[in-house]
Amino acid sequence: MTTGTAAKPAVTFGSFTINRVLKASPEQVYAAWSTEEGKKRWFKAPKEGWEQLERKFDFRIGGHERLVGKWRSGMVTDFDCLYRDIVPNERIVYVYDMALDGKKISVSLATIEIRPERVGTRMTMTEHGAYLDGYEDAGSRERGTNAQMDELEATLQA
Repeated sequence: MTTGTAAKPAVTFGSFTINRVLKASPEQVYAAWSTEEGKKRWFKAPKEGWEQLERKFDFRIGGHERLVGKWRSGMVTDFDCLYRDIVPNERIVYVYDMALDGKKISVSLATIEIRPERVGTRMTMTEHGAYLDGYEDAGSRERGTNAQMDELEATLQA
């Protein structure tokens, strides 16, 4: 017997690719991802309305990264990452969980490709996400990741 309302799927999927040509060498781009100092400069929440609660950074195959913060609204976001493949100055592959207020909303696979270009470096980021238990991303992950890539680019140009 049906009630006339469709149940939300337990898992929905999404993917996106972001391409940037950065005015920096492959080594500089890689350092922005692979060093704690470099990543702190751009991998963060917007300038206001967010307080960092926890940050861990262990960049190596099998290494763990975590960034937890609380928004002005009281919502807590939790990025929990495991590095799966690293080729210095060429490729970074990681998996990560995202949680909101302690509830896991997604599991994603992200790949960063770094290639020299005539005018700098082409960085391609591809992400495949599994969104869990009714969480509707509606493109917010891609928008947020693009904003982070804007910060990365600004950091490299500074």
